[in-house]
Amino acid sequence: MDRKLIYRILLVVAVIGLCLYFAFPLDRRINLGLDLKGGMHLLFRIDTSGLSDDAKADAVERAKENIREAIDRLGVREPIIQKQGTDGLVVQLPGITDRQGVLDVITTVGYLEFKIVSDDSQKLQEALAGNVPEGYELKQSQENKEPLLLEKKSVLTGESLKSANIDFGEYSQPRVDLEFNSEGTKKFAEITRNNIGKRLAILLDGKVQSAPVIREEIPSGKANITGRFTQEQAQALSLILRRGALPAPVVLEEERTVGPSLGQDSINKGIFASVIGGILIFVFMAVYYLLAGVIADIALSLNLLIILGGLGMLPLLFGVSATLTLPGIAGIALSLGMAVDANVLINERIREELNTGKTLRNAVSNGYSRAFSAIFDSNLTTLIAAFLLLGFGTGPIKGFAVTLIIGLIASMFTAIVVTRVILEVLLELGVVKSLPMLRFFKETHLDFIGRRKIFYAVSIVVITVGLIVFFEKGRQAYGIDFAGGQLQEYSFKNAPSIDTVREAMKELNLADASIQQFKENPRVVLIKTGLVEGEVITDKLKEKFPGEVIEVLKVEKVGPVAGQNLKVKARNAIIWSLVGILIYVAFRFKHFNFAAAGVIALIHDVLVALGALAITGRSIDLLSVTAFLTIAGYSINDTIVIYDRVRENSRLQRRMGLKELINLSVNQTLSRTILTSGVTLMMVASILVYGGEVLSNFAFTLLVGFISGVYSTVYIASPLVLAWERRKKNRP
Repeated sequence: MDRKLIYRILLVVAVIGLCLYFAFPLDRRINLGLDLKGGMHLLFRIDTSGLSDDAKADAVERAKENIREAIDRLGVREPIIQKQGTDGLVVQLPGITDRQGVLDVITTVGYLEFKIVSDDSQKLQEALAGNVPEGYELKQSQENKEPLLLEKKSVLTGESLKSANIDFGEYSQPRVDLEFNSEGTKKFAEITRNNIGKRLAILLDGKVQSAPVIREEIPSGKANITGRFTQEQAQALSLILRRGALPAPVVLEEERTVGPSLGQDSINKGIFASVIGGILIFVFMAVYYLLAGVIADIALSLNLLIILGGLGMLPLLFGVSATLTLPGIAGIALSLGMAVDANVLINERIREELNTGKTLRNAVSNGYSRAFSAIFDSNLTTLIAAFLLLGFGTGPIKGFAVTLIIGLIASMFTAIVVTRVILEVLLELGVVKSLPMLRFFKETHLDFIGRRKIFYAVSIVVITVGLIVFFEKGRQAYGIDFAGGQLQEYSFKNAPSIDTVREAMKELNLADASIQQFKENPRVVLIKTGLVEGEVITDKLKEKFPGEVIEVLKVEKVGPVAGQNLKVKARNAIIWSLVGILIYVAFRFKHFNFAAAGVIALIHDVLVALGALAITGRSIDLLSVTAFLTIAGYSINDTIVIYDRVRENSRLQRRMGLKELINLSVNQTLSRTILTSGVTLMMVASILVYGGEVLSNFAFTLLVGFISGVYSTVYIASPLVLAWERRKKNRP
């Protein structure tokens, strides 16, 4: 046996052994993401706008430690608290079910401040009429609901606090006694000295707890917070203040909460969709390519093992835990579909070599050699898009990017190395004498380039209609990820009356709420509103449906700042992926025309998918952007395969013009384009039908984009190369 073959066998065995070790047991090696096992993803913004430059320096770190202490008291297992950007904190709490209890503890972080109350009755009346004077803010006392006009600037904050203890005041009402440090004592004395006769409002997390009149200077540095507290509330308040008051307010910008039942449902649907799609692919490959297809199926099985092993290796290689998300499951399924591409390329190349009369051994060797450049280039361009998803994505989208990256690397290894090793071993043992394959498509001689103007017009019409609908919808075209707002999904024991739900929203002054009841499961109701505080919607539904068991399946809340940041990240991810693909294709094919035509075809596919979302009433969310980038990476695959064949044919057919070269190359690769796209679409269609509503938008976008990708490769990218080349030659 050839020494190189022995080395390859050892390599394959080593990779399989390594992946088996790191993949199993799955429950120890790979964690489930919040969208699968339930939990909360929170993004806080630390508002440092009112702090001095010195105080801003460590404000976020102090807030981080403060929130960590609060979470530790909840006993959450393996929480993740990370700084994001300059003023953001990401908090992930797996397995949490008491959503409101958690929010109460975390968001009540003890930001204490003192503000002077205006004694100008005229200004107060103007503020009550809706015209708040500049430099002031209108608040309501928690004690007696009295409206108060406060100076916006704090005269003292909890940063100067030394201690906070519970005590009992008049009529044995519980209160919280405060004592300031030396610096705070001086400030408090100065404040009380200069504002005798005025009221000093004491605010906790932006709410006025009390507003006593300053009767005299207080040099002792002591004050108290009174209010309608129970003893337990006063005790909790004193604990919050003692653990370290924050130097700045904490604003909840984004919340994504998934209940455990929805998480389990997502797991079941994601796995079922993947299994159905996988079975379709495995059966097709085995039937169409016979023995070569069975070998490809073995490689695809190893592809799955390598992905799981790669996820298990992440802690060792990069020090990060392996987390599997619902989009991650879709990424695994999709990477299996895309892995077929390399196997089809190789098998079609081997078929071509056999048709020229080559021996089986030579046909196998030449088939792998000639397919390599197309496989390498197409997978690398998809990797560019996947890495940008990883860089710009958040939460589950990163999970999708990680599994897609590992899957693409695995597919190159299994297709180029594993299948070749198996074939060469069978040849060495004399088991294989021939390699028969079915053929659905005969050799074609279609003039694709000649009809290019018709298809240019078709594309312009389709994209124009889609964009008109998209722009007419405005903010309505976007999901809450980008437009901001709140989405809550509920499960009822019995299917509720949608009219009663709508009536409940009207009573909350949410008449413009979007309410959706799923036909396939009328017990589930989705409510989309503007930002709403607390549990008001849940409480109102329980009031309207007494005795009904109502479960919160999912809550997504995105503030305007977070929504804008996500929109910027999504836009940058798309732009940079296109730039990256443009640079790489131009470098590999030595022609900017090829790269520009390919990128225009990608933009075409993304715009077609965008228009399809708008026309069908589907909102554009983060998973849609994930799909756009996946479309870009996958669509360029087809284009590169044709470019690669044009490059090869230009060396073999030196006298042939570019138009004839492109037509020949498109015809030669047409069967491969239809086969690989069709097989991948099997997986995408399976996710769309069986993957559940969470992945519905994602799968729909991919379905439209992949179909458009086949079309644009043949009728947009290839003709554009010819058009620009002719224009270049006609220049004086």
